[in-house]
Amino acid sequence: MKTLKLAAIAGLTLLISGCGPDEKDQTAIKMWVAPNITQERYWGEIVKEWNSHPENRKVEFTAIPAAGSSEEAIMNALASGTEPDISTNIFIGFAKQLSELKQLNDYSKMPGFQELVETRHMGKAVSSWQFGGQQTVIPIYITPIVYWWRGDLLAAQGFDHVPTSYDEIYTLSGRMASSKQGYGLQLTSGKNWWDRWFDFIPLYYAASGGSPYLTDNKSTFDNEAGVEALNFMGKMFANKWTSYDFTAADDPLAAGTVLGAVRGPWDIERYQKQFPEVLKTIRIGPMPTQSGEPGATMADSKGIVMFSTSKVQDDAWKFIQWVYSNPKNDLRWLELTGMPPAREDLQSNPVFSGYLQQHPLVNDIASYLPKAVPPAAVTKTVEVQRAMTQMIEKLVFDNKPVPDALHASSQEIDRVLEQ
Repeated sequence: MKTLKLAAIAGLTLLISGCGPDEKDQTAIKMWVAPNITQERYWGEIVKEWNSHPENRKVEFTAIPAAGSSEEAIMNALASGTEPDISTNIFIGFAKQLSELKQLNDYSKMPGFQELVETRHMGKAVSSWQFGGQQTVIPIYITPIVYWWRGDLLAAQGFDHVPTSYDEIYTLSGRMASSKQGYGLQLTSGKNWWDRWFDFIPLYYAASGGSPYLTDNKSTFDNEAGVEALNFMGKMFANKWTSYDFTAADDPLAAGTVLGAVRGPWDIERYQKQFPEVLKTIRIGPMPTQSGEPGATMADSKGIVMFSTSKVQDDAWKFIQWVYSNPKNDLRWLELTGMPPAREDLQSNPVFSGYLQQHPLVNDIASYLPKAVPPAAVTKTVEVQRAMTQMIEKLVFDNKPVPDALHASSQEIDRVLEQ
């Protein structure tokens, strides 16, 4: 009788829990993605397909919660124990910070990692995201920072090619100023710390051939290349060939008040809807250099991480492997976002050839991938790039000599990194 009672209790427990001895744990893989319409659409399609297979642990995804930034939202979640299992939209500096806090899993220790790297042709890309010998991030996309030029306006100024040297841009800017038609360039992207990814940093990479601006927690841009890049910016501001007052609401490139500006593949869809005739005139060009010879540029890139607190790590890893082992998933990413997936075979793999032939602007942007260098992997990215913003503003508002502004910024960054 006692045995029967125990069996009955056990059966009741299983009934209440809804999970028998042969049933799989129903805990879903929780995923956060960038709060972006096209990326949410992409992950919606991917997750729907994954979830359609009964043998797979279900994935539940949502946009990263609203906060001052994605980084703030994730840090708040970690503090309160509400973080997801995996998250996208992680930039390299934040990834390093999370790694140092021991919040991320090391993908390189997971089964099949090297095979995934080889299958996706991303060996160079992942090596740039290693911290302390660990691979805590898999890059999703890499967008080279390039200039968009108005081909029609260049032709009106007597140019049949995109300018590649400082002198060519000075010439064009002078002509625009003389005719009171506007500015040569939208040189700075804004006044926020992240805007330095789209002006000084890629200009420095171009001038230096891709040399780092930070090494071993020390600034390394107070040099000849730094002077070249900042001199270029300083001369443009001093001659009023550009403005520091363009706002986020402005689009001087579309309006024709500048000849060129940094724009990204994420702007293509917007231009198709709002400025279709302007889009037809756009030509892609590199970061300019003093010599006009092609230099490096910055790689705008975000990755996917798995948090060390995840209770479903094996299945979360299976999901990540499934997504990135199939080039058709990267093709769909490209179709929806226009941002080049982190693959070294993008322009040689026939899976992508049809899309790139039909989208020449994206193809032109992708051609700069071999020269695209990631930003510095530093935990104090915000402080470093705020110091760079102050450096630029000393040129704009105080007319501070370039060497002095460069040196002061370098010293300030060293102080920040020593703390």
